[in-house]
Amino acid sequence: MLIFIHLARCVGYRAEAGPAQQQVIPPPGTSTLPSNTTGSRVGLMRFAPGRAGAALLVGMVVLNLQAVSAYAQPATSVQIEYRIGAGDILKISVFKNPDLTLEARVSEVGAISFPLVGSVQVSDLTLPAAEKKIAELLKGGGFVVNPQVNILLETAFGNQVSVLGEVNKPGRYALDAAGGHLSGMLATAGGIMATGSDTVIVSGTRNGKPFRREIDVVKAAMESNTGDDILLSGGDTVFVNHQPMFYIYGQVQKAGQYRLERDMTVMQALAVGGGITTKGTRRGIVLHRRDAHGKVNEIEVSLDDDVKDWDVIYVKESLF
Repeated sequence: MLIFIHLARCVGYRAEAGPAQQQVIPPPGTSTLPSNTTGSRVGLMRFAPGRAGAALLVGMVVLNLQAVSAYAQPATSVQIEYRIGAGDILKISVFKNPDLTLEARVSEVGAISFPLVGSVQVSDLTLPAAEKKIAELLKGGGFVVNPQVNILLETAFGNQVSVLGEVNKPGRYALDAAGGHLSGMLATAGGIMATGSDTVIVSGTRNGKPFRREIDVVKAAMESNTGDDILLSGGDTVFVNHQPMFYIYGQVQKAGQYRLERDMTVMQALAVGGGITTKGTRRGIVLHRRDAHGKVNEIEVSLDDDVKDWDVIYVKESLF
Protein backbone atom coordinates (compact mmCIF):
# COMPACT_ATOMS: atom_id res chain seq x y z
CA MET A 1 0.00 0.00 0.00
CA LEU A 2 2.91 2.36 0.82
CA ILE A 3 4.37 1.73 -2.64
CA PHE A 4 1.08 2.76 -4.30
CA ILE A 5 0.92 5.97 -2.23
CA HIS A 6 4.54 6.80 -3.11
CA LEU A 7 3.80 6.28 -6.79
CA ALA A 8 0.70 8.42 -6.47
CA ARG A 9 2.76 11.28 -5.11
CA CYS A 10 5.38 11.02 -7.86
CA VAL A 11 3.30 10.16 -10.93
CA GLY A 12 0.08 11.56 -12.34
CA TYR A 13 -2.08 11.35 -15.44
CA ARG A 14 -2.79 14.38 -17.65
CA ALA A 15 -4.85 14.54 -20.84
CA GLU A 16 -4.03 16.96 -23.58
CA ALA A 17 -6.17 17.73 -26.56
CA GLY A 18 -4.53 18.28 -29.87
CA PRO A 19 -3.91 16.99 -33.33
CA ALA A 20 -2.82 13.51 -34.21
CA GLN A 21 0.75 13.90 -32.86
CA GLN A 22 2.72 16.25 -30.60
CA GLN A 23 6.29 16.17 -29.44
CA VAL A 24 6.66 16.14 -25.71
CA ILE A 25 9.79 17.64 -24.16
CA PRO A 26 10.24 16.60 -20.56
CA PRO A 27 11.37 19.17 -18.03
CA PRO A 28 14.95 18.93 -16.82
CA GLY A 29 15.48 16.29 -14.18
CA THR A 30 12.37 14.27 -15.10
CA SER A 31 11.82 11.30 -17.33
CA THR A 32 8.81 10.21 -19.30
CA LEU A 33 7.78 7.10 -21.09
CA PRO A 34 7.41 7.28 -24.86
CA SER A 35 4.09 8.83 -25.73
CA ASN A 36 1.60 7.09 -28.00
CA THR A 37 -0.57 9.27 -30.18
CA THR A 38 -4.22 8.70 -30.81
CA GLY A 39 -6.65 10.10 -33.31
CA SER A 40 -9.44 10.45 -30.76
CA ARG A 41 -10.96 13.65 -29.49
CA VAL A 42 -9.18 13.23 -26.19
CA GLY A 43 -5.80 13.45 -27.77
CA LEU A 44 -2.82 11.76 -26.14
CA MET A 45 -2.21 10.58 -22.61
CA ARG A 46 1.20 10.80 -21.02
CA PHE A 47 2.78 10.59 -17.63
CA ALA A 48 3.49 13.93 -16.03
CA PRO A 49 3.71 15.25 -12.49
CA GLY A 50 0.53 16.76 -11.17
CA ARG A 51 -1.85 16.78 -8.23
CA ALA A 52 -4.84 15.73 -10.32
CA GLY A 53 -3.08 12.59 -11.50
CA ALA A 54 -1.98 11.69 -7.99
CA ALA A 55 -5.51 12.09 -6.66
CA LEU A 56 -6.86 9.87 -9.44
CA LEU A 57 -4.38 7.09 -8.69
CA VAL A 58 -4.98 7.30 -4.95
CA GLY A 59 -8.73 7.02 -5.56
CA MET A 60 -8.21 3.91 -7.67
CA VAL A 61 -6.08 2.33 -4.93
CA VAL A 62 -8.67 3.13 -2.25
CA LEU A 63 -11.47 1.62 -4.31
CA ASN A 64 -9.44 -1.55 -4.86
CA LEU A 65 -8.68 -1.83 -1.15
CA GLN A 66 -12.37 -1.41 -0.31
CA ALA A 67 -13.31 -4.17 -2.74
CA VAL A 68 -10.71 -6.51 -1.27
CA SER A 69 -11.80 -5.77 2.29
CA ALA A 70 -15.42 -6.49 1.33
CA TYR A 71 -14.47 -9.95 0.15
CA ALA A 72 -12.24 -10.47 3.16
CA GLN A 73 -15.06 -10.02 5.67
CA PRO A 74 -15.32 -13.23 7.70
CA ALA A 75 -18.61 -15.09 7.37
CA THR A 76 -20.41 -15.32 10.67
CA SER A 77 -22.12 -18.60 11.38
CA VAL A 78 -23.73 -20.05 14.44
CA GLN A 79 -22.50 -23.53 15.28
CA ILE A 80 -24.54 -25.59 17.69
CA GLU A 81 -22.44 -27.53 20.18
CA TYR A 82 -22.89 -31.28 20.20
CA ARG A 83 -24.80 -32.67 23.15
CA ILE A 84 -23.99 -36.07 24.56
CA GLY A 85 -26.58 -38.80 24.03
CA ALA A 86 -27.16 -42.44 24.82
CA GLY A 87 -24.73 -44.78 23.10
CA ASP A 88 -21.95 -42.22 22.70
CA ILE A 89 -18.43 -43.40 23.48
CA LEU A 90 -16.33 -40.84 25.37
CA LYS A 91 -12.59 -40.84 26.05
CA ILE A 92 -12.02 -39.13 29.41
CA SER A 93 -8.65 -38.12 30.84
CA VAL A 94 -7.51 -36.08 33.84
CA PHE A 95 -4.25 -34.16 33.61
CA LYS A 96 -1.42 -35.82 35.61
CA ASN A 97 -3.78 -38.62 36.66
CA PRO A 98 -3.31 -41.42 34.11
CA ASP A 99 -5.18 -43.89 36.32
CA LEU A 100 -8.34 -41.87 35.68
CA THR A 101 -8.11 -42.20 31.87
CA LEU A 102 -10.79 -44.42 30.36
CA GLU A 103 -13.29 -44.89 27.55
CA ALA A 104 -16.89 -44.86 28.70
CA ARG A 105 -20.12 -45.60 26.88
CA VAL A 106 -23.15 -43.52 27.76
CA SER A 107 -25.91 -45.82 28.99
CA GLU A 108 -29.52 -45.77 27.86
CA VAL A 109 -30.38 -43.63 30.90
CA GLY A 110 -27.67 -41.12 29.94
CA ALA A 111 -25.03 -41.91 32.59
CA ILE A 112 -21.42 -43.11 32.67
CA SER A 113 -19.44 -44.81 35.41
CA PHE A 114 -16.29 -42.90 36.43
CA PRO A 115 -13.65 -43.93 38.96
CA LEU A 116 -13.94 -42.51 42.50
CA VAL A 117 -17.17 -40.61 41.82
CA GLY A 118 -19.40 -43.43 40.52
CA SER A 119 -22.31 -42.79 38.17
CA VAL A 120 -22.35 -39.40 36.43
CA GLN A 121 -25.34 -38.15 34.44
CA VAL A 122 -23.99 -36.62 31.22
CA SER A 123 -26.89 -36.97 28.79
CA ASP A 124 -27.84 -33.74 26.98
CA LEU A 125 -24.67 -31.99 28.23
CA THR A 126 -22.09 -30.41 25.95
CA LEU A 127 -18.55 -31.74 26.20
CA PRO A 128 -17.29 -28.68 28.17
CA ALA A 129 -20.24 -28.96 30.54
CA ALA A 130 -19.52 -32.65 31.13
CA GLU A 131 -15.84 -31.85 31.76
CA LYS A 132 -16.82 -29.23 34.32
CA LYS A 133 -19.26 -31.58 36.05
CA ILE A 134 -16.71 -34.39 36.46
CA ALA A 135 -14.08 -31.91 37.63
CA GLU A 136 -16.43 -30.57 40.30
CA LEU A 137 -17.19 -34.08 41.51
CA LEU A 138 -13.49 -34.95 41.75
CA LYS A 139 -12.67 -31.74 43.56
CA GLY A 140 -15.74 -31.82 45.80
CA GLY A 141 -14.94 -35.37 46.90
CA GLY A 142 -11.35 -34.43 47.75
CA PHE A 143 -9.90 -36.86 45.19
CA VAL A 144 -8.03 -34.32 43.01
CA VAL A 145 -7.02 -30.86 44.18
CA ASN A 146 -7.28 -29.01 40.86
CA PRO A 147 -8.63 -31.46 38.28
CA GLN A 148 -8.29 -30.64 34.61
CA VAL A 149 -10.68 -32.96 32.79
CA ASN A 150 -10.61 -33.49 29.05
CA ILE A 151 -13.33 -35.38 27.12
CA LEU A 152 -13.06 -36.49 23.50
CA LEU A 153 -16.01 -37.80 21.54
CA GLU A 154 -14.80 -41.10 20.11
CA THR A 155 -18.09 -42.30 18.57
CA ALA A 156 -21.27 -40.26 18.30
CA PHE A 157 -24.56 -42.09 18.45
CA GLY A 158 -26.56 -39.43 20.23
CA ASN A 159 -27.36 -37.54 17.02
CA GLN A 160 -28.31 -40.63 15.04
CA VAL A 161 -31.70 -42.13 14.29
CA SER A 162 -32.41 -45.80 13.58
CA VAL A 163 -34.63 -46.46 10.56
CA LEU A 164 -36.00 -50.01 10.55
CA GLY A 165 -38.61 -52.11 8.79
CA GLU A 166 -39.86 -51.85 5.22
CA VAL A 167 -37.40 -49.26 3.87
CA ASN A 168 -34.91 -49.70 1.05
CA LYS A 169 -31.81 -48.93 3.16
CA PRO A 170 -32.41 -49.60 6.86
CA GLY A 171 -29.71 -48.42 9.25
CA ARG A 172 -28.55 -45.57 11.49
CA TYR A 173 -28.40 -42.09 10.00
CA ALA A 174 -27.20 -38.74 11.31
CA LEU A 175 -29.82 -36.09 11.94
CA ASP A 176 -27.76 -33.45 10.12
CA ALA A 177 -27.65 -35.47 6.91
CA ALA A 178 -31.42 -35.93 6.92
CA GLY A 179 -32.34 -32.36 7.79
CA GLY A 180 -33.76 -33.37 11.16
CA HIS A 181 -37.32 -34.10 10.01
CA LEU A 182 -39.16 -37.38 9.44
CA SER A 183 -39.56 -36.92 5.68
CA GLY A 184 -35.84 -36.27 5.24
CA MET A 185 -34.95 -39.32 7.32
CA LEU A 186 -37.19 -41.58 5.22
CA ALA A 187 -35.65 -40.17 2.05
CA THR A 188 -32.15 -40.79 3.41
CA ALA A 189 -33.12 -44.41 4.07
CA GLY A 190 -34.13 -44.82 0.42
CA GLY A 191 -37.86 -44.37 0.94
CA ILE A 192 -40.58 -46.85 1.86
CA MET A 193 -40.64 -50.13 -0.06
CA ALA A 194 -43.66 -51.28 -2.04
CA THR A 195 -44.33 -53.77 0.76
CA GLY A 196 -44.27 -51.05 3.41
CA SER A 197 -47.17 -49.51 5.27
CA ASP A 198 -48.36 -45.93 4.86
CA THR A 199 -48.14 -45.49 8.62
CA VAL A 200 -44.77 -44.88 10.28
CA ILE A 201 -44.09 -45.35 13.99
CA VAL A 202 -41.66 -42.93 15.67
CA SER A 203 -40.49 -43.78 19.19
CA GLY A 204 -37.90 -42.29 21.53
CA THR A 205 -37.73 -39.99 24.52
CA ARG A 206 -38.81 -36.39 25.00
CA ASN A 207 -37.86 -34.53 28.17
CA GLY A 208 -36.87 -37.80 29.79
CA LYS A 209 -40.25 -39.45 29.11
CA PRO A 210 -41.09 -42.20 26.60
CA PHE A 211 -42.43 -40.91 23.29
CA ARG A 212 -44.37 -42.80 20.62
CA ARG A 213 -46.36 -41.53 17.67
CA GLU A 214 -47.96 -43.13 14.62
CA ILE A 215 -47.94 -40.94 11.51
CA ASP A 216 -49.75 -41.56 8.23
CA VAL A 217 -47.12 -40.17 5.88
CA VAL A 218 -49.24 -40.57 2.75
CA LYS A 219 -52.15 -38.65 4.25
CA ALA A 220 -49.78 -35.97 5.56
CA ALA A 221 -48.26 -35.55 2.09
CA MET A 222 -51.62 -35.44 0.32
CA GLU A 223 -53.01 -32.85 2.74
CA SER A 224 -49.73 -30.88 3.00
CA ASN A 225 -49.84 -31.32 6.76
CA THR A 226 -46.40 -30.11 7.86
CA GLY A 227 -47.31 -30.74 11.49
CA ASP A 228 -46.93 -34.48 10.94
CA ASP A 229 -43.44 -34.02 9.52
CA ILE A 230 -42.13 -34.01 13.06
CA LEU A 231 -38.66 -33.01 14.20
CA LEU A 232 -36.69 -36.07 15.23
CA SER A 233 -34.27 -36.30 18.16
CA GLY A 234 -31.08 -38.27 18.64
CA GLY A 235 -31.77 -41.85 19.63
CA ASP A 236 -35.20 -41.99 17.98
CA THR A 237 -36.35 -45.08 16.11
CA VAL A 238 -38.39 -44.85 12.91
CA PHE A 239 -40.17 -48.10 12.13
CA VAL A 240 -42.07 -48.84 8.91
CA ASN A 241 -44.33 -51.83 9.40
CA HIS A 242 -45.29 -54.34 6.73
CA GLN A 243 -48.14 -53.27 4.53
CA PRO A 244 -51.64 -54.30 5.71
CA MET A 245 -52.83 -57.46 4.01
CA PHE A 246 -56.05 -59.40 3.42
CA TYR A 247 -56.70 -62.93 2.21
CA ILE A 248 -59.35 -64.25 -0.14
CA TYR A 249 -60.15 -67.84 -1.08
CA GLY A 250 -63.02 -70.09 -2.15
CA GLN A 251 -64.96 -69.54 -5.34
CA VAL A 252 -62.83 -66.68 -6.72
CA GLN A 253 -60.68 -66.53 -9.83
CA LYS A 254 -57.36 -65.71 -8.08
CA ALA A 255 -57.28 -66.73 -4.46
CA GLY A 256 -54.34 -65.50 -2.40
CA GLN A 257 -52.86 -62.72 -0.27
CA TYR A 258 -53.18 -59.09 -1.38
CA ARG A 259 -52.27 -55.62 -0.22
CA LEU A 260 -55.05 -53.82 1.62
CA GLU A 261 -55.53 -50.43 0.04
CA ARG A 262 -56.91 -47.43 1.85
CA ASP A 263 -60.71 -47.63 2.49
CA MET A 264 -61.03 -50.86 0.51
CA THR A 265 -64.48 -52.51 0.45
CA VAL A 266 -65.45 -56.17 0.06
CA MET A 267 -66.46 -55.52 -3.55
CA GLN A 268 -63.05 -54.07 -4.34
CA ALA A 269 -61.36 -57.00 -2.60
CA LEU A 270 -63.32 -59.44 -4.78
CA ALA A 271 -62.29 -57.47 -7.86
CA VAL A 272 -58.62 -57.80 -6.85
CA GLY A 273 -59.17 -61.54 -6.61
CA GLY A 274 -60.50 -61.66 -10.14
CA GLY A 275 -64.17 -61.84 -9.15
CA ILE A 276 -66.48 -64.70 -8.22
CA THR A 277 -66.44 -67.85 -10.32
CA THR A 278 -69.53 -69.29 -11.98
CA LYS A 279 -69.84 -71.72 -9.09
CA GLY A 280 -69.75 -69.02 -6.44
CA THR A 281 -72.49 -66.79 -5.09
CA ARG A 282 -72.61 -63.27 -3.70
CA ARG A 283 -74.90 -64.47 -0.93
CA GLY A 284 -72.21 -66.85 0.27
CA ILE A 285 -69.51 -64.29 1.24
CA VAL A 286 -68.15 -64.78 4.74
CA LEU A 287 -65.47 -62.69 6.44
CA HIS A 288 -63.21 -64.01 9.19
CA ARG A 289 -61.87 -61.27 11.50
CA ARG A 290 -59.74 -61.46 14.64
CA ASP A 291 -60.98 -59.40 17.60
CA ALA A 292 -58.97 -57.58 20.28
CA HIS A 293 -58.60 -60.79 22.29
CA GLY A 294 -57.21 -62.73 19.32
CA LYS A 295 -60.35 -64.76 18.70
CA VAL A 296 -61.41 -65.24 15.07
CA ASN A 297 -65.08 -64.47 14.42
CA GLU A 298 -67.12 -65.28 11.34
CA ILE A 299 -69.06 -62.27 10.06
CA GLU A 300 -71.74 -62.01 7.38
CA VAL A 301 -70.86 -58.99 5.27
CA SER A 302 -72.23 -57.01 2.37
CA LEU A 303 -70.29 -55.79 -0.64
CA ASP A 304 -70.07 -52.24 0.76
CA ASP A 305 -68.47 -53.21 4.08
CA ASP A 306 -64.87 -52.22 4.76
CA VAL A 307 -62.04 -54.73 4.79
CA LYS A 308 -59.49 -54.53 7.63
CA ASP A 309 -55.95 -55.73 8.08
CA TRP A 310 -55.60 -59.53 8.24
CA ASP A 311 -59.21 -60.14 7.22
CA VAL A 312 -59.93 -63.42 5.43
CA ILE A 313 -62.72 -63.43 2.85
CA TYR A 314 -64.31 -66.72 1.88
CA VAL A 315 -66.73 -67.14 -1.04
CA LYS A 316 -68.92 -70.19 -0.71
CA GLU A 317 -70.05 -72.39 -3.54
CA SER A 318 -73.60 -71.94 -4.80
CA LEU A 319 -76.04 -74.73 -3.99
CA PHE A 320 -77.94 -74.33 -7.24
